[in-house]
Amino acid sequence: MSPARPHILVIRRRYLGDIVLLGSVLRNLRLHWPDARLSVLVESAYVDVLALNPDVDTAHVLPRRLLEWPGFLRRVRRAQFTHVLDLDNTEKTAAVARLSGAPFRLALHHGGSRVKLRGAYTHCFNDPAGEHETRSISEYYLRALAPAGVPVMTREIRLVPKEADLAAMRRLVGAAGRVLLVHPGSRSAWRMWPAERFAALCDHAQDALGAQVVLVGGPGDATVLADIRRHARTHLLTPPDALSLPQFAAIAHLSAALLCHDSGPMHVAAAVGTPVIALYGSQNAALFCPAGPGHTLLQPPLPCVNCVAPGRCVPGDSYRNLCVRNITLDRVVAAVRDTLARSHA
Repeated sequence: MSPARPHILVIRRRYLGDIVLLGSVLRNLRLHWPDARLSVLVESAYVDVLALNPDVDTAHVLPRRLLEWPGFLRRVRRAQFTHVLDLDNTEKTAAVARLSGAPFRLALHHGGSRVKLRGAYTHCFNDPAGEHETRSISEYYLRALAPAGVPVMTREIRLVPKEADLAAMRRLVGAAGRVLLVHPGSRSAWRMWPAERFAALCDHAQDALGAQVVLVGGPGDATVLADIRRHARTHLLTPPDALSLPQFAAIAHLSAALLCHDSGPMHVAAAVGTPVIALYGSQNAALFCPAGPGHTLLQPPLPCVNCVAPGRCVPGDSYRNLCVRNITLDRVVAAVRDTLARSHA
């Protein structure tokens, strides 16, 4: 591979939001090297989101079974990568970087974490803990560019829904008018706003704000979706089956706003240009914020002053407290109203 046309491998195994937020790194690589081949290595669950990023040429899947590794490593070697940017730095990804044979191999890490298999890389970049916790993850990813000689020319993060998915989602919502998309799921049950408040919000949006609520979720969200529908007084439009990721991106693009938790779908919606109203618990909202302007992030006062579950919540562990329940229905109603008003204007 000629240096004039680099072949670049960016490694970030998971999760959905993290893969979406690679967008600004990929956009800057494309602007700096328009003819480069850009490849991304992810786990199999996240391949679909890469198909929506116009800067990605190839998605590679990290093997799950030991027997798959020899063939995978041979393909990596044959690809003749010129650059590897490893944003995970695990033992496995370090081995992939080293065995790629790329002349430039970077490990990105932060805080006090040590570089795993340091000899696998030609360059390392550490993001100091004090800075890392005050900026978004997308800014952290951009720190990988300078050692490769790539300037930061944009912070754009963009996904482009497929026309076939847009057409299918238009048929789903019909002539519904302004759509408020509601995705109440989360990877952590501790971070979920109560179903009865989602239901009351949906009723208010349809009765008082003139919006059509479309209630969506992933395969694991059937229970919370059913709980919201049971508490709601108004009819909530719900797809008959769980949407695929490309379908979700399409319906988010067609919606006036998305109400959700701090989650992967939040980042997908922001990347297709949809204003987000996001509900946070005690997690770092600066670190995990959606990209772009026009979003509203709602969070209870921190540190906690009115614990909703003394004895259950674990202070300092954002995966084991219920702080999100301290966000009142009135605050969410006001945020949805203001967002829909801006969208209509």
